[in-house]
Amino acid sequence: MILENGETRFLSFQTFTIKIELLEIFKTYQTRVNMRLLLVEDEPDLGAAIKQILNYEAYVVDWFLDGSQAWLYLESGWTQYTLAIIDWMLPGLSGLDLCKLLRQNSSLPVLMLTAKDRLEEKIIGLDSGADDYLVKPFDMAELLARLRALRRRTPELQPRNLQVGCLTLNYSTHEVIRQYSHGEKQIISLTVKEFQLLEYFMRHPHQIITRDQIINQLWEIGAEPVSNVVAAQIRLLRRKLEGDSSESLIETIYGIGYRLRIEN
Repeated sequence: MILENGETRFLSFQTFTIKIELLEIFKTYQTRVNMRLLLVEDEPDLGAAIKQILNYEAYVVDWFLDGSQAWLYLESGWTQYTLAIIDWMLPGLSGLDLCKLLRQNSSLPVLMLTAKDRLEEKIIGLDSGADDYLVKPFDMAELLARLRALRRRTPELQPRNLQVGCLTLNYSTHEVIRQYSHGEKQIISLTVKEFQLLEYFMRHPHQIITRDQIINQLWEIGAEPVSNVVAAQIRLLRRKLEGDSSESLIETIYGIGYRLRIEN
């Protein structure tokens, strides 16, 4: 069970024990850039624990139990990922083979998980295309630290403010600052999903974005929302952005989708 009091808990699995430092997780929760992460891990308990921790870190996580299934989905090109965690020993297609296939046309940063701890095996894993290597059993705090390190090596994944027109998205505070023409500034607090939604709009200003595109970008596979959730989220976000202004920044294109109308 996840507690907010900083208590350290131990999760025992069949092959290893992972210590979860919950205080660290809740301290850093608001500082994570919203990113979609691929997790390929065939041990159900471990996969569920990693996914839960990453969700608290504001990652959108697609979890696969089978290497072949993960590759079929990757090959479809339906979803673009920014990080991947891949176990070495997988049914269908091994983590090594999955990394090799990825490296044929992708630079996706990969953290490989494995119980293999010999130097020769680490070299094999890295030479297969993995960017980093984490041996089981491991501490969750170390897993998060290694993901942060992978992001630092990839400049475009580094957290920074995003500014489009009168809106500035602050990744450190999960707030948006709206600048009005008369000079006044409004600081608006956002939920995680509102933040992700606004970031998506701000990265595609003036483009029409469909409901399906929003769901594919912001919800995990198998966790797609019911029909009116997207419209409700946009309505809440629009209300926060408008404040006392009568100007609506998010426009509804009836029968098609939505568009952020903003001066660059």
